[in-house]
Amino acid sequence: MQIAVLTFDGFNELDSFIGAAILNRLRPRGWQAHITAPSKQVTSMNGVTVQRQRPLEFACEADAVLIGSGIRTREIAEDTALLARLQLYPTRQLIAAQCSGTLLLARLGLIGDLPACTDLTTKPCVVEAGVNVIDAPFAAHGNVATAGGCLAAPYLAAWIIARGASIDITHEAMHYVAPVGEKSFYVDHALRVIEPAILAAAQHETAGVGSGARMLDPFGAEEASRW
Repeated sequence: MQIAVLTFDGFNELDSFIGAAILNRLRPRGWQAHITAPSKQVTSMNGVTVQRQRPLEFACEADAVLIGSGIRTREIAEDTALLARLQLYPTRQLIAAQCSGTLLLARLGLIGDLPACTDLTTKPCVVEAGVNVIDAPFAAHGNVATAGGCLAAPYLAAWIIARGASIDITHEAMHYVAPVGEKSFYVDHALRVIEPAILAAAQHETAGVGSGARMLDPFGAEEASRW
């Protein structure tokens, strides 16, 4: 699984780094999450400059795309030339966005009127873009997921792992990063948050809905019973 972590100038470090770090726990299984940016270097909202690992166009071929937020997202959302370089395909990719990243999903036409999440600061802009913003940390419909709040980053990472691998592997990855003394509580809570979306995807797969969408099924019979 190759994952593009979209990271623009002014990015929020929590969104890009937490997601990438959790997803890269699966490197031994062939997974790789790459900081993906339109320029060779990007500087965060707090002045941290990083080298990109992949160019922006990598997002078009990645198996999954994670769109982080930042203080310049509104500018980016109006940059039609940049958005034209982002050809994302929810029929074959898992696509997740956090906070103001949801605004980019809206501009790319990947949300429509489906319920979605964002942060409180960005909410007015996302609503103005025609999105039905809900008061929740996480929501997913098919292969597209959104989250609201910086510390909701683990939910998107967990969703991608559960959809692309399995619930057991998700549990392992989340257990590693969870606070000591709170691991069971933390992991169980994260899995409960993403549970409805994962079950819906599994049921979609079982039903054999012929939409052509890539609905990855993380469940064997035993794993389905974990819920």
